[in-house]
Amino acid sequence: MTLHWKLTIDAQDPIAQADFWGRALGYGIEDHSSLIQRLREQGHLPEGSTTEAYDREVWRDFAAVRHPDDPVDEKGVGLGRRLLFQRVPESKTTKNRLHLDVHVGPERREEEVARLTALGATVLYRQDQPMGSWTTMADPEGNEFCVE
Repeated sequence: MTLHWKLTIDAQDPIAQADFWGRALGYGIEDHSSLIQRLREQGHLPEGSTTEAYDREVWRDFAAVRHPDDPVDEKGVGLGRRLLFQRVPESKTTKNRLHLDVHVGPERREEEVARLTALGATVLYRQDQPMGSWTTMADPEGNEFCVE
C-alpha cells in the first residue's frame, strides 16, 4: 500500500515561502479561493483568516505549492507532490532535521545556484565528496536545502 503525503514546513511568512518555493521548483501556488468563498457564504470563515495575494483571496496563515501535473481535490488541495507552509510565531533556530535535495545534475548546478540566489536563497557551503558534489543553500527563512 502506498500513502498520500505532503511536506509541511513552519514559516513566519507562508505566502512568501510558497512564492519562493513555487518559483524555485516550478510548482504552482494552490488556489483555495473557491473554498474560502464557500466557507464565507456558510458563515464559517473566521475574521482575519485571509489576505490578498496573487490577485485573489488566500489564507493568511497557510500557503501551498504543488507539482503542476498532479491532481487537486474539490477544495483545490493538491493530491500529489506538495509543500504546505504554515505560520508559526517563532523563527528557525537550529539546523533542519529534514531538507529537500533539488536534483539538476553537475552540468547545471552552478546555473541553478545562481537562479535560486536571485530568487532570495543564499549559498551556505559547497561539498565535493567521493559520493558526489552538491551546494547547500538556505531559503529566504534560513531552511537548508541542497542542489545536486
